[in-house]
Amino acid sequence: MLIHTVPTPLTQFLWNLFVGIALVITLYTCNFYYLVFLARQKKKTKSVELKETPTVTIQLPIYNEKYVAARLVNAVCAQDYPKEKLCIQVLDDSDDDTFNILEDLVDDYKKKGFDIMHVRRGNRKGYKAGALKHAMNFAKGDFVAIFDADFIPPSWFLKKALSYFCKPEIGLVQCRWGHVNEKYSALTMAQALSLDFHFLIEQKAKSNSHLFMNFNGTAGVWRRECIEDSGGWHTATLVEDLDLSYRAQMKGWKCVFIPDIVVDAELPVQMNAAKRQQFRWAKGSIQCAIKLLGDVVVKRIPFDTKIQAFVQLTRHIAFPLMLAQFLILPILLASKINLYIISGLPALTIIAYLAMGPVVYIMIIRDLYHASWKSKALSYFYMVFYSAGMAVNNTVAVFDALFGKKNEFLRTPKFGIVKKSDDWRDKAYALPFTKTTLLEIFFGVYGIVGIFTAIFSENPIFAPIIGIQTVGFFYIAYLSISHSTFKKGKSRNMPVMSGSQRMANTYYKFAMGGIMGLIVLGVVMAFEEYGTTIYPIDQARGLLLRIQATSDPQSIHNDLTAVKALLPPSGNPVWIFPTDDTDFGLMQKDLTAMLAITDKIANTSPDSAAFHTGMLNVHYQASTIVFNLLDATPYMYVSISNILFGCIWVAVIIGIFAVLKRKRERLRAYDVEE
Repeated sequence: MLIHTVPTPLTQFLWNLFVGIALVITLYTCNFYYLVFLARQKKKTKSVELKETPTVTIQLPIYNEKYVAARLVNAVCAQDYPKEKLCIQVLDDSDDDTFNILEDLVDDYKKKGFDIMHVRRGNRKGYKAGALKHAMNFAKGDFVAIFDADFIPPSWFLKKALSYFCKPEIGLVQCRWGHVNEKYSALTMAQALSLDFHFLIEQKAKSNSHLFMNFNGTAGVWRRECIEDSGGWHTATLVEDLDLSYRAQMKGWKCVFIPDIVVDAELPVQMNAAKRQQFRWAKGSIQCAIKLLGDVVVKRIPFDTKIQAFVQLTRHIAFPLMLAQFLILPILLASKINLYIISGLPALTIIAYLAMGPVVYIMIIRDLYHASWKSKALSYFYMVFYSAGMAVNNTVAVFDALFGKKNEFLRTPKFGIVKKSDDWRDKAYALPFTKTTLLEIFFGVYGIVGIFTAIFSENPIFAPIIGIQTVGFFYIAYLSISHSTFKKGKSRNMPVMSGSQRMANTYYKFAMGGIMGLIVLGVVMAFEEYGTTIYPIDQARGLLLRIQATSDPQSIHNDLTAVKALLPPSGNPVWIFPTDDTDFGLMQKDLTAMLAITDKIANTSPDSAAFHTGMLNVHYQASTIVFNLLDATPYMYVSISNILFGCIWVAVIIGIFAVLKRKRERLRAYDVEE
């Protein structure tokens, strides 16, 4: 039978924190469902046939994109639009072969009569925002279209997009992102679905109403007057697109989203690239929240618009909250706290999780994709693990923003991957895994401990909930490491590695094996530590609870003897400011005294006053020790030995990480020689 205990002050605080976090996350989730409702409203954005062809500047911000830059320029120059009405700005801050590719390509199109310029600034000040700001000084016409390097605009894009500027207050037309390589892997399928939710639900809902929507940085057209009236491009945040679009809407401009105009783009195929992109978006959103929320509060805009602006700008705060919940849940389970919605009905807990998650999302997917919903449903489960595992990466980004860490715009590398057979591992720009991966491994190991805690505390209903995040952490960490191996292809056109290069690659593989071995060792050690240190205390607490429920002296004697054997003979797990309450030596003395009382009253009539007094004393002492053990248990997880082992474990992984870094430089040198 599952027995719950009264919370101690520490566990009560953790319980209150856990519930508070759950409430906040639930509110963010419910807000998404509210946007689903708004997105279902039948409202079609009006368009008009162009009576005259306006002059348009197309800006192409590019930095080290040698695999996709030419594809973008060719697609832009293939626009079904009069050459004399086009001004194409190739904003090239590259410092690699991309410069030569673009220089030759721009020269060729100039000879064909295109008004195209190769803009070089000589530095990357302000990064992408700085390049856009610089280019506005010599932009032509009343409209500015922007495409990132990995996008492929269709030839009819400009004519169709410009037709939606039918009202003078429309300052931005944002178009939907397509996915040219969605089926490449589970990673790209998860990203594609996540982006589809953003565009087909969030952007559509806000465009259909008076809520603020955001520019997505690419595949959109701005009215030039809107950019200038809103203060132009700012370089203070990593998401200049979100920043400008919010400032524009606070000025009274309208931004619209057109789902029917789809511009294909390449999704990141390397996990480390996807993490970098997510990091930039998460950090930039919090930066914009810090920068803009004060203005949102004081501006005369509808109250629900203020609320939605707050939610959108702060929604990445959900990631550190999820991590906090993940850390707290096993502690509460080990403390035997009742976490069920209705006591005695644990099934309702899992039903609530399913109802708030998979069930509703599958219904949304059926509504969005109709006949193809089954394949998208598979993508949803990939997305669940991807989103759960990305919590560590995005939490670091949130704290980076909150602590004001200096900005550096790190682009998301692309490799020109379109077909499933395309390979990126032998190409430049592939990123190594970062130290964040070590945190993901830690949370994965902690999750395994949490799963065992849920099972051994007789709360198996929570094991799948912890398991989803645990699998997510290991999934992200595994791909982060495996996508850092940079295996060389077997093309016969490639040179054979030298002995030193093969040795560098061998060292890399051994280092990878070392990390995986340490992960397994950490899991085994954590399980062993739980079984020898924490689980006996849980057993002792269960026996003490049984003692409180019985008046049989023989049974109590047997249980007290067992408790004495389960608990340490001495010591205090609270090594910072220890108290007598958590001293195992004092608990052992109390247990000895309880045994003496039990043996004494065993020969006394159950109806006598002495029996009742002695039994009340034993029950009271048992209750006291239960509370003492509840106080002591959390500190058993953070004992000095555990901390030392954890530090050594992390230090060894960091050491292997350093070896990887050195050997990776050798492999990179090999890439350069090619």
